[in-house]
Amino acid sequence: MESSTTLDYDYSSYSEEASRLVSPCNRDPDNKLGARLSIIYYFMFVLSLFGNGLVLLIIQRFERLTTVTNILLLNLVLSSLIFMSSLPFLGVYMQLSDWIFGKVMCKLVGSVYYLGFYSSVLFLTLLTFDRHLAVVYSLGAPRVRSRGYAVISCGVVWLVSGLASVRPMLLQTTYYHHVDERTYCDEYPGEVPDIDVVKLRTSGFYLQLFLFLIFPLAVIVYCYARIAVTVASSQLAAKFKTLRLIFVIVVLFFACWTPFNVIMLMHDEAVTCEEGQRLGYALQITRNLAYVYFCISPVFYTFVGKKFQNYFRQLVVQRYPGLKRYVSVSQHSRTNVSTKSTPNEL
Repeated sequence: MESSTTLDYDYSSYSEEASRLVSPCNRDPDNKLGARLSIIYYFMFVLSLFGNGLVLLIIQRFERLTTVTNILLLNLVLSSLIFMSSLPFLGVYMQLSDWIFGKVMCKLVGSVYYLGFYSSVLFLTLLTFDRHLAVVYSLGAPRVRSRGYAVISCGVVWLVSGLASVRPMLLQTTYYHHVDERTYCDEYPGEVPDIDVVKLRTSGFYLQLFLFLIFPLAVIVYCYARIAVTVASSQLAAKFKTLRLIFVIVVLFFACWTPFNVIMLMHDEAVTCEEGQRLGYALQITRNLAYVYFCISPVFYTFVGKKFQNYFRQLVVQRYPGLKRYVSVSQHSRTNVSTKSTPNEL
C-alpha cells in the first residue's frame, strides 16, 4: 500500500485509463491468501495497544523523560502505535478487495502506514546504536548521551521518515476499476500530471533498498557485534545470558525484517504474471512476519531488561495485593534513574 496527499486534479477522469493499464494477470489466489492472513491484523492491533500502552504506563509511573533511553523508547512506542493504527483498515481492505472508506481515508491511512513503518525501522536502529554507545563507551557515553542528543536524534528520524513518505504520498489515491467493479486504494497505475512517475518510482526503490534495509541491518549487526565483544571480554557473571539475548535480537530482526524487504523489492520489479504470482504468495507471508516484529518490538526491547520486569511486577502487586507474597519485587527510586545501560539491562 502507498500513501498520498490530496492533489488538485480529479483521478476519476483517469478511471478508464486505469482499467486498461492494470495488468489482466489473475492475482486472486495470493490475494485470497492475504485476505485470510489479514485477520491477524486485528489481533496485532489489539496486542500492540496493550503492549505499547503498558510500556507507556511503566515509563509514566516509574521513569522520567529526562533520560536518553526513555525518550527513544517513547518515540519507538509512538511510531509503533502510528503504524499499527492503519492495520484494521488494511485488514478490511484486503478481506473485501474493495476500498470502502473513501479517498480522504485512503490518503490518511496510507500516510500513517508509511510514516509509522519508516520511523519504526529508524528508531529501532537508533535505539540499537544508543545501546551500543552505553555499553561499549560506558565511560565517555554520558557526555554524548544527553537529553539534547536524544531530542535532536528523534527529530531527525521523524524528518527523514516524513520526507521518505513524500513519494508514496504523491502517487497513491483511490480509483475505480471497471472490469471487476471495485475501488482500489493504491499507487495510481497511470501517468500523474506534472509528476515524473518513473523517476519517483526508481528513487523509491533505491530509498527502500539502502535507507530502510541495508543501512539498518549494517548498523544493527555492527552495534551488536561490538556489544557482544565488550560483554564477552568483561568479568560479568551473566555475560553468557546477555550474549544469548543479543543473538536472539539480531536473529529476530533478520528473520522478520529482511525477507519482507527483499520480496517486496523483487515483487515491484516482477516482469511476468507467473513471477508476480509466486512473489505475491511470499509477500503475503513475509509481510505478516514483519508486522508482528514491529508489533512486539517496543515490548521486546523493554521487558527483556530486569528493571522493566521489576516495574511490571510492581504494577501487578499494586493491582492485586494478594499476589505480593508470590511475586518478588525490589523497590527502585524514580529519582535514581540513570542514562547509563549495563549489559544486564540489554
